[in-house]
Amino acid sequence: MSNSSSISHFLLLALADTWQLQLLHFCLLLGISLAALLGNGLIISAVACGHHLHTPMFFFLLNLALSDLGSICTTVPKAMHNSLWDTRDISYTGCAAQLFFFLFFIGAEFYLLTVMCYDRYVSICKPLHYGTLLGSRACAHMAAAAWASAFLHALLHTANTFSLPLCHGNALGQFFCEIPQILKLSCSHSNLRELGLLAVTVFLVFGCFVFIVFSYMQIFRAVLRIPSEQGRHKAFSTCLPHLAVVSLFVSTGIFAYLKPPSMSSPSLDVAVTVLYSVVPPALNPLIYSLRNQELKAAVWRLMTRQCKKH
Repeated sequence: MSNSSSISHFLLLALADTWQLQLLHFCLLLGISLAALLGNGLIISAVACGHHLHTPMFFFLLNLALSDLGSICTTVPKAMHNSLWDTRDISYTGCAAQLFFFLFFIGAEFYLLTVMCYDRYVSICKPLHYGTLLGSRACAHMAAAAWASAFLHALLHTANTFSLPLCHGNALGQFFCEIPQILKLSCSHSNLRELGLLAVTVFLVFGCFVFIVFSYMQIFRAVLRIPSEQGRHKAFSTCLPHLAVVSLFVSTGIFAYLKPPSMSSPSLDVAVTVLYSVVPPALNPLIYSLRNQELKAAVWRLMTRQCKKH
């Protein structure tokens, strides 16, 4: 029997058994992370430098890009290092830090997506009150509340998870540190507090999800009442990217954590985890820029300006 005080490191799941496959995984992760860094970096730069993009929608999009950058930089570099150097080790402190920052950025992303849904709701259903309800101070307060809630959520879960005595070794069944894998190592009678915290988290996430669904019901009802086809198309085009990002994030997260045990296998678990933790940060910039002409124009101006400088 071992406990958490005697564990100095954890063993992460190896993505492959052979050097060739490990190199392939390294290249895939490198490609995805570079796409995420480039896409989100361009959005952050374009919104920060383009004064005409200093609106609530783009302000929240900038925050979303920051959370995407943070989440992919938390998990992917260590996985790439392990694949390239054929190792599985992560220190106890490193595992705790990775878990905290992953929960922090993932939580911030979900809360920001909820706030962005409110922005779309006010824009379409209450356009005359948009300036009042979503002034610069209100936007700053909502973004700060999203980040602060995510920080508190991550801190509570990390502190509680790493206070549990670990009785079943130090091998994790995932390529980064996450709560379910650490709970599998804990003593069976000692994880009631974490299950209670998880129940509270599920309740909050479900509340946000219900708010998003209810808001979009009101949005679609309002859009269908717009008399002109051009007006309906414009309203839909501002909502579809957000709806696509929410659907991708929620569906992969739900499948990862709520799939039946009979469907669980190491390879499927890794594939699903990659879908909700690694792929969205790379796809989100593409989803938002495809339907938004203002953002595409701002990114293009930013890129041409940099090219002219060089």
